[in-house]
Amino acid sequence: MEMDNSGKEKEAMALMAEAEKKMKSSSSFLGALFGLELEFSNPIQGTHKPTQRKTAGNAFSQAAQLHLQMQSKHDAATNFIDAGNAFKKADPHEAINCLSRAIEIYTDMGRFNIAAKHHIAIAEIFETELVDVDKAVAHYEQAADYYKGEESTSSANKCLLKVATYAAQLEQYPKAIEIYEQVGTHAMDSTLLKYSAKDHFFKAALCHFCVDMLNAKIAVQKYEDMFPAFSDSRECKLVKKLLDACEEQNVEAYTDSVKDYDTISRLDQWLTTMLLRIKKTIQDEESNLC
Repeated sequence: MEMDNSGKEKEAMALMAEAEKKMKSSSSFLGALFGLELEFSNPIQGTHKPTQRKTAGNAFSQAAQLHLQMQSKHDAATNFIDAGNAFKKADPHEAINCLSRAIEIYTDMGRFNIAAKHHIAIAEIFETELVDVDKAVAHYEQAADYYKGEESTSSANKCLLKVATYAAQLEQYPKAIEIYEQVGTHAMDSTLLKYSAKDHFFKAALCHFCVDMLNAKIAVQKYEDMFPAFSDSRECKLVKKLLDACEEQNVEAYTDSVKDYDTISRLDQWLTTMLLRIKKTIQDEESNLC
């Protein structure tokens, strides 16, 4: 058995060496290991051919399988992560398979923070490489659950905010509102995060606004009562101006208020989308009156 394990270990080392060679890293084993890591994290050093990435990924994956046979779970998980990184651009689906194998090992070992980190990596592949929002959201939610279980609230909230961003874009407003309110409430009680609370309540108010103007009015009042500093924020003042414009069905006043806000705080794509949706409801109401 000892001889068998020794042979497998040598084979695993050879496979890893082959992977590193394919990724054009340095010749020594440790140098190759760190060189490979640097090349993946440093885009300035140039891209690798898909065939090289696939060969490297396959070698790391085979090394991981050998480590599993030797009951070296930690080494196996590390190799699956290396394989996932190698496959990321060349074969995103295989990258997800390898990262999922690593997650299984880490959860089995009770390493939920590390598992959560790799769920985020999978979510990012679904976002950027495969453009599958529903699956990206599912992995962000799983990561958030693991972080919560480990009492890493800030890390969990970062994942949940990604979920809220997509939920609002998909017009799943109640889900987005619940997250923004939850994260905002957590932030307002923290000395370090207090300043960000207004942004979360602002986004929650806009989601309410997309559903119904009265909902938005009630929500803004609630946020001001909960977090008095919200009243003095530019975000709260903007929502109130937009509510007035909506009540008066004044599209021009609505547009001017948004422009004024944008000159100081640049609107990102998410805010632009939400504000345009709300503006459309005013325009539609105007048309119905004609």
